[in-house]
Amino acid sequence: MAEPVTLSVVAPCHNEEKNLAPFVTAIRAALDPLKISYEIVITDDRSSDCSWEILSELGAKDSRIRAVRLAKNSGQSAAVWAAIKNATGKYIATLDADLQNDPADLPQFLDAIKNSDCVCGNRKASRAKGDSVIRQLSSKIANGIRNWMTHETVTDSACGYRMFRRECVADLKFFKGMHRFMPTLIKIEGYRITEIPVRHHPRAAGVSHYGVWNRAFAAFYDLFAVRWMQKRMFQFSVAERLNFPADEK
Repeated sequence: MAEPVTLSVVAPCHNEEKNLAPFVTAIRAALDPLKISYEIVITDDRSSDCSWEILSELGAKDSRIRAVRLAKNSGQSAAVWAAIKNATGKYIATLDADLQNDPADLPQFLDAIKNSDCVCGNRKASRAKGDSVIRQLSSKIANGIRNWMTHETVTDSACGYRMFRRECVADLKFFKGMHRFMPTLIKIEGYRITEIPVRHHPRAAGVSHYGVWNRAFAAFYDLFAVRWMQKRMFQFSVAERLNFPADEK
């Protein structure tokens, strides 16, 4: 019987042909010394370059590399969610395949999640050193709007570098833009959230899919849906059960 997977590293990918091989190499360098079982699950969001061909080559050489290709370009939320739904690990880490998120930070996430359910990356310190004033400002505006609307306290809610226990997302419902609100959605389910500082690197290859407009303002309408969920959803637990198959042991 195959050893259960401890960690699933999942990533969306769109036109990242030059980043995929270095991305996989960086994950191996971070995780192989830990001697844990892991898999890498990448969603190709219908790239127009050779991303899928490269993923196929990488997967042929290493069975831990798994990939899904969407039927049409569907956006980051769909790509992230497709990878999560195909992950099998006890813990799931989400990060971008463009190497702006540093896989070398994965051991820190594994350490932090021992005392939490979801660990969120915080890029504030590292971005202050490398990002332009415009990019820093757009990120600050986006985080400020999200936290104001949702009464959230996550410092860098737009950071997609996270790790969580797989049960945290078992009951989440997919919607366009959900990747921006996963810490809040997980907290609604009653799980504990914490943050750790992470590195943030400038993109070395490929083209960014985000600018000031879609970084700061595109999620505005989704905020109302998330705020509604915060007000209307609640938690309950079952005290006892009778005559269910699982009880007959």
